[in-house]
Amino acid sequence: MPLSHPDYAIFKLPESDQGIIGFGPFSSSAEYPVSGVAFYVNDFYLSDPEPWKIPSSYHRLNATQLEGYKAAQIEWTAPDPKGFAQVFSEINESIQRGVIEKSVPVCVERGELVDGDIESLLGKLLAKHEHFYGYAWVQGERGFAGLTPEMLFHLRKGRFKTMALAGTAKADQSSIFVYDEKEIREHEYVAQTLVASLSDIGMVERRVRQIMDLGNLVHFHTPIEVFMYGDQPIDYLLRKMHPTPALGPHPRTKETLAQLRQWRESLEAPAYFGAPFGLFKDGEFHSVVAIRGLHWQGSQISIPSGCGVIEASRLTNEWGELALKRSAVKQRFGMEA
Repeated sequence: MPLSHPDYAIFKLPESDQGIIGFGPFSSSAEYPVSGVAFYVNDFYLSDPEPWKIPSSYHRLNATQLEGYKAAQIEWTAPDPKGFAQVFSEINESIQRGVIEKSVPVCVERGELVDGDIESLLGKLLAKHEHFYGYAWVQGERGFAGLTPEMLFHLRKGRFKTMALAGTAKADQSSIFVYDEKEIREHEYVAQTLVASLSDIGMVERRVRQIMDLGNLVHFHTPIEVFMYGDQPIDYLLRKMHPTPALGPHPRTKETLAQLRQWRESLEAPAYFGAPFGLFKDGEFHSVVAIRGLHWQGSQISIPSGCGVIEASRLTNEWGELALKRSAVKQRFGMEA
């Protein structure tokens, strides 16, 4: 039956058909609790000084608790490429001037809910899959939800796990994808930068680059593990990691982050797209990058997608990649005709 609470948060690990749901009203805190459950919810710019949202109650969530909603019907409007082309040109100019080596513009496809309930899509979050984390943050008539393959990091008893996830192709191109120099270079920007950034907190073990098969898309994927020298506050690690080079500029400086913010705002990217989202439970913390999802306010819905732009990038290829990612979101949520 439909949830009776207007405010709630959901987090689900891969390879599970259950998740944790927390109900409001939520109390906000600058620090995570010593025990119990708290959700980490912040925007891309980490502007909330109290991002730890502690639910009034929580329990295990299963699929039957997200049933009973009327199926959502959405009319989509294709995005206009003009704004993206302008930002792409500006990024290329910055690359040529040596200001950056890489940045990540965002394109947004918009739609309107013409019938049914947006909550009817949330049951898809509990689909069992080896690579997808389910997440949602709903506050009355607004919220966001997604199925993301990108873990930001997992922290438990001094062991820190993360990943480099960058480089994208259609699944049927996976045999040639492994030789694509542009995609490999984009991935290496991410992997090498993460290894360098984490070397001061522990012994870093980078594993072999792999291909992550998501059904309709494939990505390059490099698991990274850190055996930490000592305890570090979760909030420090979140700010150290976010935005990763997969979602942010390279190099990451105050100036290049400000530039990225200008580009994101000019393209009207939702504030929570690509932001960290996490679950703290009894000393263990899981966090993800909030991509591959939808954002809504009332009947207005958007699906954002981002792409890594480096010197070798081409406008038409990146525009096509953005569409592939949005199409993958629609398929996962059952929104495609």
